[in-house]
Amino acid sequence: MLKVIGLTSTPGRDAARAVDDLTFEALPGTVTALLGAPGSGKTTALRLMLELEAGRGVACFRGRPLHRIARPEHEVGALLGDVPGHPARTVRGQLRMLCAAAGVPASRADEMLEVVGIGSLRDSRLGSLSLGMDRRLGLACALLGDPHTLLLDDPVKGLSPGESGWLFGLLRAHAAHGGTVLYTTDDPKEAARTADRVVTLDGGRLVADQDVAEFARIRLRPRVVVGTPHAARLAAIVSREARAARRSVEVVTEHGNRLSVFGSSCAEIGETAYRHGVLVHQLADEIGAPAPTPSPAPAPAPDVPVIPTYTSTSTLPPSESADMGTTTTGTGTDAGTPLPPLHLRPPRTPLQPVRYELRRLIGVPATHLIGAAVLVVSAGISVLLARTGGTAQPSLLAAWPELLPLPPAALGAGLLGALSFGDEFRYPALASGCGTVPRRLGLLLAKLGVTAVAALVLGFLVAVIDLQMLRLAYGGDLGSVPENWDALSASWSGLVVGCAWSGLLAAGIFRFTAAGVAAVLAVPLMVVPLVQKALAGPSARSIAGLPARLRELVWLQWPYETDRWLLAGLRIVAQPVGAALALSLSALLCGYLLTGPRRRARWWQKRRPKAMSATQLPGE
Repeated sequence: MLKVIGLTSTPGRDAARAVDDLTFEALPGTVTALLGAPGSGKTTALRLMLELEAGRGVACFRGRPLHRIARPEHEVGALLGDVPGHPARTVRGQLRMLCAAAGVPASRADEMLEVVGIGSLRDSRLGSLSLGMDRRLGLACALLGDPHTLLLDDPVKGLSPGESGWLFGLLRAHAAHGGTVLYTTDDPKEAARTADRVVTLDGGRLVADQDVAEFARIRLRPRVVVGTPHAARLAAIVSREARAARRSVEVVTEHGNRLSVFGSSCAEIGETAYRHGVLVHQLADEIGAPAPTPSPAPAPAPDVPVIPTYTSTSTLPPSESADMGTTTTGTGTDAGTPLPPLHLRPPRTPLQPVRYELRRLIGVPATHLIGAAVLVVSAGISVLLARTGGTAQPSLLAAWPELLPLPPAALGAGLLGALSFGDEFRYPALASGCGTVPRRLGLLLAKLGVTAVAALVLGFLVAVIDLQMLRLAYGGDLGSVPENWDALSASWSGLVVGCAWSGLLAAGIFRFTAAGVAAVLAVPLMVVPLVQKALAGPSARSIAGLPARLRELVWLQWPYETDRWLLAGLRIVAQPVGAALALSLSALLCGYLLTGPRRRARWWQKRRPKAMSATQLPGE
């Protein structure tokens, strides 16, 4: 069961609240429609329930708010728009990546594709899907964790009647198995046709909460609203004359001195009242329509809800809402008790971060294209450098001419690292909206590990292919393995991994892929000259004997072969490029950790508006 109590959004500067003191329930086994005209606060209400926006009030899913649920993906599934996936990723790849995020088996992806009827499109790209197929994929994403509650924002917008019927059939089946379904719509007829209960919003406030039969009777049939102090007498007169004339007229006594007459008109009711001398205070035709806009009201006092005022010709005045058992104000607390603030959920971390990052990396063609381009360019540069002569063999194997700030392998590794976090913001499968980023330690370690492995594989392939190309083209000494291959391998590995990590951390801090690439290029162009200037001149001290002193300090005995590798690593770091990379990585890591606790960057919110999250499984 979904229970919403006093849900209130935080108003913007010089703007009214999008949602104001909203209270209602969505029961299990039922489909509930949240009805309202565009701009009435329906989407904001869903985002408040999912703790994606700041506000006040409580939204409980089976008695617990979302931030207190250990595995929210098993409790709530949400569809708030289009699927925010990379357009080049396959349908199956997208679902398998989200399976890793939700901590469910990868086989669940194929099961959900069959459930939503797009199993034949499993190898199609997301960018090629039609609106109807994209909406089916969104439902599959929402159902991955087998949630009890489904929240959907205008799920049939733009769909054909056939697609709409299929979607509502799936929602009805979910409710029939005991689930709770809440969806938004601005079409009263659609709500009456597909929902069990209809909650009507206007201006962010609740104006009606009715079962679908009462909603259809009140909102979808023309009627005459009569206000008279002699309601019982007039009802009896109208019913008696309708029976005498054999006309189908229904008279419903509402709360107070009000009647709703179906199957008649204002003129007929007015003439009947005049003939029998019945005093009438109100007489108005009403027909099913969206709830009216309230007239301006005085500014409220703090923590005191505003009760909208209506004209006598409105289609759904507040007294009618009270007649129908509607709660227009109140949160279940005393009037003077302030509503508790809503807890904003931090962006979620994948429950299986390594599997998630692997599927994210290899699931798009960009990764394979970058790798292929690096291998081809490196081989070509290596062959050309060997032809001109004068280039040392390590530079030939790395394909690193003096004109380039970095070899192609290091640039490619840096680009892969930048895409690792850059794609999280461009296609926010994990983030709840642009401006948020998952910064948990588990995800960071997974990205660092997977990116390092990708960089090492790329660097190894470049060295091997360049060696074979040199042997094929020129033979002789150029095709032999260098004697100090171990030291060169460690230096080469440190370079490509360092560049990959620089791009990853910079993109995570500044939330752009371009920022990661710029950080990689800044190392040789800006940081290395500064380090060379700082290290200029002869050294007055030597680090010889450092491993032995470390062994004495920590009281640990490690193999003496480790001393040689430790000294080799220190010599690499002591080089200008190694020192520049170490300094850059240290600064970027500190910047990442300092900005990590912040859920949202202020400058990003000012720079571009917050995008609505789409097709996300609510996370921890």
